[in-house]
Amino acid sequence: MSSKKILLVQIGIVISFILVWELLGKYKIIPIFLFSSPSKILETLIILIQDGSLFLHLYTTFLEVLISFLGGILLAFGGAIILYEIPLLFKILEPFFTIINSMPKVALGPFLIILFGANKVSIIIMAVLINMIVSLLSIYNALSSCDYAYIKLLNIFGATRYQKLVYLVVPQAMKTIISCLKIHISLTFIGVVMGEFLVSKEGLGYLIIYGMQIFKMNYVILGIILLVIVSWLMYLLISKICKKWENKNS
Repeated sequence: MSSKKILLVQIGIVISFILVWELLGKYKIIPIFLFSSPSKILETLIILIQDGSLFLHLYTTFLEVLISFLGGILLAFGGAIILYEIPLLFKILEPFFTIINSMPKVALGPFLIILFGANKVSIIIMAVLINMIVSLLSIYNALSSCDYAYIKLLNIFGATRYQKLVYLVVPQAMKTIISCLKIHISLTFIGVVMGEFLVSKEGLGYLIIYGMQIFKMNYVILGIILLVIVSWLMYLLISKICKKWENKNS
């Protein structure tokens, strides 16, 4: 089956799901209070567009994700370089990385709120804490997997540590680093939404929590749908950038 036919089937599944959902709600086969309906969600979307709050929520979440994504990947890359250059430091810190990575970061929410306040800073720091450790360990492992034969060859030619790092180790690890961005963006969204659940007064996470607080599932489901769309678009953008880089360097 061609890709176009597969796409048509996928679109057909989505449309069928929406129609069945609407009919089940219209004839009260499912409780509207719990599951809402596509028509009511569309009405909520129009209301949010008209009062301008929709764009505020989208912009807030997008900005928080972008800052957390860039900050987390830069810290992870810088940290991985330091750990690669100082192997003893990695041996000392490795168990602490495992502990921090396994701990639910939402448990740090109250501490971050007290320390930084109930604002975007706490949200961004929580997102960075969630995405950075995984990315740092992935990048470090990629750097450490560099072929020792090439390193030995550069040693023979008298290359400095900086030259080996810049011209051999990092380029060899770039494929893994680029692939790591896909996981990094997913973790960033998780962190931002968790942060918005706790402290935000705007954003898609806040929209979901607000809908739960006033018992309006229209807001909850709309927030989830918008979150899925935004995260998918950003993941698609990262994937295209990764593919372009791979094609350019293949």
